[in-house]
Amino acid sequence: MSDNPVFDRIQDYVGKDDVVLFMKGTPVFPQCGFSSVVAQVLTHVGVPYESYNVLEDFDLREGIKEFSDWPTIPQLYVKGEFVGGCDIVREMFESGELQQLLKDKGLGAA
Repeated sequence: MSDNPVFDRIQDYVGKDDVVLFMKGTPVFPQCGFSSVVAQVLTHVGVPYESYNVLEDFDLREGIKEFSDWPTIPQLYVKGEFVGGCDIVREMFESGELQQLLKDKGLGAA
C-alpha cells in the first residue's frame, strides 16, 4: 500500500485482470476516437479485458497519468505492466507485436 489511495486503487485494478484498459467512455460507447481504436483492437484480437471509464472519476483520470508517467488516455496494461497508449497499441497490433505479447503472456490472442 502506498500513501496514495488512487494509486492503490489503480494497482488493484491492473493486478485483478490480465488485460486492463483505462479509457474515455466504455468499449460499447467510447467517448474518444483514441479510446475507440484501442477497444476495437482488443476486441479484434479476441482477448478479454476489463475497462475503466476515466470520465466518470476525476481522481482516476488524473491519477492514472501520474501512475504510469504517461500523459494521455487511453492506457493499456497487460499482466500488470503498462503497454502504452493508442499509437503504440495500434503500431504493435499492425506489426503483430501485440498479438505476440499477449501470446507470450499466456493470453491466447488470435
